[in-house]
Amino acid sequence: MSKDSKEKNSVKDLKKSLFYNKKNAYQILKDDEIKKINKFSEGYKSFLDASKTEREACEFAVEAARDNGFKEYKRGMKLKAGDKIYVNNRGKAVILAVIGTDDISDGLRICAAHIDSPRLDLKQCPVYEDSELALFKTHYYGGIKKYQWTTVPLSLHGVLVKSDGSKITVNIGEDPEDPQFVVNDLLIHLAADQMKKPLMSAIEGEDLNILIGSRPFKSDEGSDLVKLNILNILYEKYGITEEDFLSAELEAVPACKARDIGFDRSMVGGYGHDDRVCAYPALEAILTVEEPEKTSVVVLTDKEETGSEGNTGLQSSYLRYFISDLASDFGVRDTTVFSNSQCMSSDVNAGFDPTYPNVMEKMNCAFLNYGVVITKYTGSRGKSGTSDASAEFTGRIRNLLNKNNVIWQTGELGKVDCGGGGTVAAYIANLNIDTIDVGVPVLSMHAPFEVISKVDVYMAYRAFKVFLED
Repeated sequence: MSKDSKEKNSVKDLKKSLFYNKKNAYQILKDDEIKKINKFSEGYKSFLDASKTEREACEFAVEAARDNGFKEYKRGMKLKAGDKIYVNNRGKAVILAVIGTDDISDGLRICAAHIDSPRLDLKQCPVYEDSELALFKTHYYGGIKKYQWTTVPLSLHGVLVKSDGSKITVNIGEDPEDPQFVVNDLLIHLAADQMKKPLMSAIEGEDLNILIGSRPFKSDEGSDLVKLNILNILYEKYGITEEDFLSAELEAVPACKARDIGFDRSMVGGYGHDDRVCAYPALEAILTVEEPEKTSVVVLTDKEETGSEGNTGLQSSYLRYFISDLASDFGVRDTTVFSNSQCMSSDVNAGFDPTYPNVMEKMNCAFLNYGVVITKYTGSRGKSGTSDASAEFTGRIRNLLNKNNVIWQTGELGKVDCGGGGTVAAYIANLNIDTIDVGVPVLSMHAPFEVISKVDVYMAYRAFKVFLED
């Protein structure tokens, strides 16, 4: 071998040992692993279709927990290693736990994902008629590009509580025989002025009105006959009146089903990847945990998209109360449990899109098919609103994933000063719990139809499972 060849090999070996080199997972994975990934994605698609609201996701999780031997937790229960428990918080958030063999004072292993997604909520007085068309007034929930929600087939999900206290569950638009609904847009032929406006203001929030009918009641007397006909249909089917909308939570969501994306079927498209793409692998992970050393906890929470406020969001005390009650059951101080616990805040990050490269810094962003994303800090501008995981805890997670052959990458949510966003990490870290964001990269985040990689969601499952069992 020539001197030049030896030097080239030496440089190659040195680069291999010193450089941080990320690889596309498909260049690493074996065929049997790819089969597992594809099988896992089928279960995920079914979950996504069945869980378009936080209530439905909570119901799905509770049913799966019961099927896998979890019992509803009550304070004061006699618990032992291997016991599986859950808490259902008002039908909109759920905590699942498997009691570990170690003393609970040694801390918990927590994965926390949110199960709410951007959508259109109906206002309390939503039904109106204008020019012989019946419509719903809406108030959008979470951060959306409003123009994306026009001309998209919508379904209606949620509950109405009647004056007598009885509750009606609504799910219209998912069955092939159901009607669907839509927010209209202005036809291109008359949209010259609209198209001169910035995207942010081309569609106003008050313009997101949902078309629900056009047929008048069989009478030629009086006004609002189309509205009357709609309310009459709802009364005959559900026994509700217009006043019952005052005590309702009704959400309009895209009526599309989750589908494989690409000729190679390597991706999944659907509504609500943010953040059910992390909620599902976290749920699957704890359902298969048997007798961990540390007590394992998965939190599927509500209200993240609006700031985690309210009694089903993680700025409330429901998680703290659960951990405090659990500590009391074992006769230890809750502050000790908090201080020794660790958490993967299981939320999504932005995937790099070559159509829009200018908002990303390619050395520090996430790519599809490169595995689950470790996000050391989130926030915006000067890391505002982030918990910023310590180097020690980041190193522990890095080593844990490497040791268990979990494919992972790091990423930030865009360039500095380009925008940013937050997760529930800060609220858990505020309990004196070591916390880091670990989740799945998403394309078209917060759109009615988002895209993720099958590899990445499976690697999220593997990451959560080894963490809960560690």
